Amino acid sequence: MEKWSDPRHVSGLAAERLAADYLETQGLNIIERNFRCRGGELDLVCVSAAVLVVVEVRQRNRRDFGGALASVTLAKRRRIMRTAEFFRLRAPQWRRHSVRFDLIAVEGSPDGAYELFWIKDAFRP
Repeated sequence: MEKWSDPRHVSGLAAERLAADYLETQGLNIIERNFRCRGGELDLVCVSAAVLVVVEVRQRNRRDFGGALASVTLAKRRRIMRTAEFFRLRAPQWRRHSVRFDLIAVEGSPDGAYELFWIKDAFRP
C-alpha cells in the first residue's frame, strides 16, 4: 500500500496539523514540520522564547495498550533526541537555545471526536 493512501498515515498527518494549530494558539512558533534525517524524524520543531521545543505527535484511535502516550518507547525517545541534536547542528541559529521535548497525544479520530493532551517536558536526555 502506498504511504499516502494508508489510512494510518493520513490520520497521523491530520493529528500533526491539529497539534500544530493548537501549539500556535498557545503561543509557540512552528519553525519546522516533519524534519527528517537518516537517524529519525521530528514531527514538529517550535520556538517559545529562548527554548527550542521538539514535539512528538502520537495518534491512536483507541486506548488499548496504553493509547498514544504509551506508544513513545525508550528507543523512540532516544531517536528523537539524536535527531534533535542533528537538527541543531544543521541550524546554527538554534544552538544556543535550550531544548525541551514535549509530547502531544491525540486520542480518537482527528477528523471526528478526539481529545488532545499536551505534555510539556515529557522526557529529558
